[in-house]
Amino acid sequence: MATETVGEKEPRAVAVNVLKGGFGKSTTAINLARELAERNERVLLIDLDDNGHTTFNLGHQDQYEAENHLQQVLIDGEDPIDHVVSITDNLDLLPSHESLEDVETNLKSAMASSQRLHRNVIDPLLGDTYSYIVVDTPANRGKLNDNALFATKNLIIPLRPESGWESGITQTNKRLIKEAQQYFDLQLLALVPTDLSERLDQDTRDRNLLYAINSRDGLAPCVPNFARLTSSDWEDIDNGTYSKELPGIRHRASIDKAHRAHKTLRDYDPECDQLHCYDELAQIVEYGEVRR
Repeated sequence: MATETVGEKEPRAVAVNVLKGGFGKSTTAINLARELAERNERVLLIDLDDNGHTTFNLGHQDQYEAENHLQQVLIDGEDPIDHVVSITDNLDLLPSHESLEDVETNLKSAMASSQRLHRNVIDPLLGDTYSYIVVDTPANRGKLNDNALFATKNLIIPLRPESGWESGITQTNKRLIKEAQQYFDLQLLALVPTDLSERLDQDTRDRNLLYAINSRDGLAPCVPNFARLTSSDWEDIDNGTYSKELPGIRHRASIDKAHRAHKTLRDYDPECDQLHCYDELAQIVEYGEVRR
């Protein structure tokens, strides 16, 4: 496995994670992985979420209902390559399964229970078979989530401007990041405001979310350029003179329609004006940091 160096373009694994459902984890994971593949990189997308949204949205319901791939890979030690399915030329998927709760249960009594994903998948595949590995995680704390964090050691948190976003990031920071950092290095790569649609010159959830992450010292360095707002930007917004592109990943019908068509956004609508956001996320994963 290649040695990771933050600030340099290196093979990396990353978990897309937030302890709250409906915040765009699967959408972010799918389109991040696809943009990494578009940049001529070989990518593996792993669906560790028992709801299987990533697997379903990429058109593999049959795999979700077939053999329990993750049981065979994480518990039985089978070769993960025997269980991946191809999405595009450079993008493969290790699918979720309807009985993923059984894997969670079996991990509790397994030796080195939080290291199975690293030992059986990430370590043998990252840098040799795949340049990047993206893991879509469960929205709840457990052994699968622990495995994702330990194996990747890099984290992207998607945030939707709806009730509970602040508690979602607070709980993720308290129950996942801070606790994990007691045992191993865990890097927060990016906070991703997604599905934004409201005005910023009024007291809206979009404004509150963007203001909070851009104004807090511990969060601002992890805000991608497509969501960054400076103090002068806020002045322009309030004065009605803001002329830059609206920040964050904006709500677009094609993003939802791509899921229903079982495609990535790029493969469904290659002209969508939000693809540049996922492309920047891919660059952040490549270099291990937000680059200003």
